[in-house]
Amino acid sequence: MSKIKETVEEALLPIQNGDRILVGGFGLVGAPLTLIEGLTEKEVKDLTIVSNNLGESGKGLGLLLNQHKITHAIGSYFTSNRDVGTFYQKGDLQLTLLPQGTLSEALRAGGAGIGGFYTKTAVGTALAEGKEQREIDGELYVLEKPIRGQVALIRAHKADTLGNLVYYKTARNFNPLMATAADYVVAEVDEIVEPGELNPEEIVTPHLFVDAIIETKRVLTREGVISR
Repeated sequence: MSKIKETVEEALLPIQNGDRILVGGFGLVGAPLTLIEGLTEKEVKDLTIVSNNLGESGKGLGLLLNQHKITHAIGSYFTSNRDVGTFYQKGDLQLTLLPQGTLSEALRAGGAGIGGFYTKTAVGTALAEGKEQREIDGELYVLEKPIRGQVALIRAHKADTLGNLVYYKTARNFNPLMATAADYVVAEVDEIVEPGELNPEEIVTPHLFVDAIIETKRVLTREGVISR
């Protein structure tokens, strides 16, 4: 069965109420903007979003937040979207804050089947409260658990029809990690080519991790987000 989907609606079909969704991007860079926009049109609620941040006010994941579709966000940098603070203060949004390195390693652990890892990051801070701590070689570490999701929405530069992915510079960010840590993975790409047209040395995400592919309709430019 082809992994190429003709519509965003078809690509997002498996998403259900209450799902945990991993969403790539650092701010809007490397974010799957077409898929996010498609999700605004899907009747779904009570989502947990795992992402570095929740876009910007009215942009990217900020669109979903303003629709009250997100009840819990797990990430590192929420201050890029002023609406997050408003929702949190009103009690309409639960936040779980993780340092970026911890977030990355938790996703990697989720994809690799690792049950948890110890890190010194957050020791002695409020972020360590309620978590198991252990002394190793005279230093204190915090146990962090892996992160997985039912769905991952990621952004890549190119895909072949099999689903192998290459990324563009820093737009790569969290996307390859998230591709390994979800049950169903949708990749939004600029271009789809035939097998053999990608340089094998540049392939970062092998096709076995990718379930669906769509071509992007929304791109980020210096002028903002525009239609392609």
